[in-house]
Amino acid sequence: MINPTKCLDATKIFESSFHSVWWVRLNNLSSVLMGEDGMVSDVKNTATKSSPKLKLLPLIALIFYEVSGGPFGVEDSVRAGGGPLLSLLGFLIFPLFWSIPEALVTAELATSFPENGGYVVWISAAFGPFWGFQEGFWKWFSGVMDNALYPVLFLDYLKHSFPIFNRLAARIPALLGITFSLTYLNYRGLHIVGFSAVFLAVFSLFPFVVMSILSIPQIRPRRWLVVDFRKVEWRGYFNSMFWNLNYWDKASTLAGEIEDPSQTFPKALLGAVVLVVFSYLIPLLAGTGALGSNPSEWSDGYFAEVGMLIGGAWLKWWIQAAAAMSNLGLFEAEMSSDAFQLLGMSEIGMLPAIFASRSKYGTPTLSILCSAAGVIFLSWMSFQEILEFLNFLYAIGMLFEFAAFIKLRMKKPDLYRPYRVPLQTFGATVLCLPPSLLLILVMCLASANTYLVSAVVVVIGMVLYPAVIYAKDRKWTQFIIEEPEHPCEDVIEDHSSGSEQHQIIADEASVSLLSALPSFKMEKVSEISSGGVLKLE
Repeated sequence: MINPTKCLDATKIFESSFHSVWWVRLNNLSSVLMGEDGMVSDVKNTATKSSPKLKLLPLIALIFYEVSGGPFGVEDSVRAGGGPLLSLLGFLIFPLFWSIPEALVTAELATSFPENGGYVVWISAAFGPFWGFQEGFWKWFSGVMDNALYPVLFLDYLKHSFPIFNRLAARIPALLGITFSLTYLNYRGLHIVGFSAVFLAVFSLFPFVVMSILSIPQIRPRRWLVVDFRKVEWRGYFNSMFWNLNYWDKASTLAGEIEDPSQTFPKALLGAVVLVVFSYLIPLLAGTGALGSNPSEWSDGYFAEVGMLIGGAWLKWWIQAAAAMSNLGLFEAEMSSDAFQLLGMSEIGMLPAIFASRSKYGTPTLSILCSAAGVIFLSWMSFQEILEFLNFLYAIGMLFEFAAFIKLRMKKPDLYRPYRVPLQTFGATVLCLPPSLLLILVMCLASANTYLVSAVVVVIGMVLYPAVIYAKDRKWTQFIIEEPEHPCEDVIEDHSSGSEQHQIIADEASVSLLSALPSFKMEKVSEISSGGVLKLE
């Protein structure tokens, strides 16, 4: 008979050592767990070791495309804001209260948990695997919804010059062709995606540099101050601001693929914040200051018209080409993060092991295919529908991330943090307060349809978790980590010493992890850590 009180105590003890044991055993025993009984193929090990790691510049470009991709799509903020003033103020103020806090939290947690699961790992460490799984499902679903926008936007820019894409007979094959082509590029390797993002970022931003220089003689600063509060659409304005400045945490799902993440990740986030803010403000200052256009004319794609009015037809074509290429970069960055998130969830036992299998290029094949299938399935929805749905789901996930950040500060003050936000717990809480209020505001402004669809997604996630656990218990499919059936029975009753307690839990966790391995593989395991993991010879 299992003593419930003893189980509860054991659970608390186990959770207290969650970070130190789980990640030591994942990082150091992954090679032992590969290649047996179809769990994960030997190809994965070879690809993981040989595939190049992301360096600083490609990572900055990937984060830039996770968040922004350039000023394409910010035009609607001028219309929804009733003029240039609120749009300009928004892109000056929102980064201070939203982007910078989210980037700081991401930098601390991503360097503390440098694994491909990203925010799934943070939430699991703070609140347990159930909520970690929910976070992963919400974020993956919102990411796939976000990615469904970009092939559509790509064709929307092209149809101004090629009207044939207004026809359904041409549009559907084009959408499928774009999705399949970009999916294949993701399959070929993350380093290729990273350097492609660098090229696309340069190509996408350069025409706006030229446009801004050409606009200087025509700029009249008084035009920046125009606002008509009677025409302000607050729901559209806040959704536009939120969508154009979020997703700073998405690159955390690639942390396991980054070279020296503790140093590279914070620098990349800082560089990306500066790049994103300037890529919005400079074109807006140039376009709204040089032209006296009615705010109602500012809608998606209007920067191409601004380019024509300032520089001529050649600049319009250049901006249209840049917009089209930017959407490709956005698609590539989003799909990489979504796919590696599923890989990370598989590596910690939340999804079947097949999601962690890698191609010869080091990319998660099935995870990429799942993300691509989701994009194709959701591409029929309208831009505004997708935007509001993904913002709502993203907001739920971000509230959990801020809560996890604060809880881990209190629960694990001694956790190794290569980068630490230079604030104490109270200051960290204050840092998270303004973005949390913004998240709640965005959720309150959502429509009834958004509440309904989001509720359905949340319910699906809560049903899916026990279904995965049931499949694991019944051994219907292979999982990388097999947890003990009754972990509380393995905990020794004598908890007289805190250090001894940690040693016991570490040893038991290692034994439970290795219990399912064949004996010849257990002999291959040498001492992993002198301070917390059992040595097996």
